[in-house]
Amino acid sequence: MIKEHDCVVLTEDLPSENLMAGDIGTIVHIHGEHKGYEVEFMTLAGETLTVVTLLPAQVRPITRRDLAHVRELATA
Repeated sequence: MIKEHDCVVLTEDLPSENLMAGDIGTIVHIHGEHKGYEVEFMTLAGETLTVVTLLPAQVRPITRRDLAHVRELATA
């Protein structure tokens, strides 16, 4: 079960937010009975990129077999 402050993995691209599947975010709020999540995405330097509301199918918990990967943020 996903909890507040858990890190999660985005499961689909969100071009309007400049996010890609595989990006890692932090749950900052849970709506209702896990009907949605507010997720903060940050750069590795600690700058908030965006906070978005996502459905449960759009994120998944991090697993023991996940490997972090770095990509440079594209500029608009």
